[in-house]
Amino acid sequence: MRNLFRYLKPVAAVIAIHMMAVGAAMAQDADLDRLYAELADPENENWQRTQADILREWSRSGSPSMDLLLQRGQDAIESGDFQGAIEHLTALVDQAPDFAEGWNARATAYFHAGYLGPSIVDIQHTLALNPHHFGALAGLGMIMQASGKPEAALRAFTASLAIHPHQDALRHAVDELERESLGTRL
Repeated sequence: MRNLFRYLKPVAAVIAIHMMAVGAAMAQDADLDRLYAELADPENENWQRTQADILREWSRSGSPSMDLLLQRGQDAIESGDFQGAIEHLTALVDQAPDFAEGWNARATAYFHAGYLGPSIVDIQHTLALNPHHFGALAGLGMIMQASGKPEAALRAFTASLAIHPHQDALRHAVDELERESLGTRL
């Protein structure tokens, strides 16, 4: 019996750690749901704070080394080193394939490097992991618009605005696309 308890203690510890992680993930999901509801409110005067809170949550992978890879990739994008960004962010998505922001950041790097196909693939990964990712939807709309697919761009922009109605640039893009589509009908 004593041997049985010796083996059960590590199992119980693993179960306890797992339950704490599940509880933390559920709390984070509840926080994000609350933030998404706040952001979707067109009357929310503090939407910038809400957006910042969401972006901060999205950038947390749960691993300091993965967060560092994300930061290095984002820094490389900001400095215009898109190939360097792609390398950092590829390492990130290889190591943390369930981290939506890694895919989104690499999609951004691919877009800036002119690789639209790989950017779309990474946006699809992002949206599969995080369907609330208004930035990925906006990026998809920009790619569709640049590719001469105004209907697809309009759908992506509209979906992004449904999540985050405070994006003035997207609202203007939607207005422009709608005017263009009305002008081409016979």
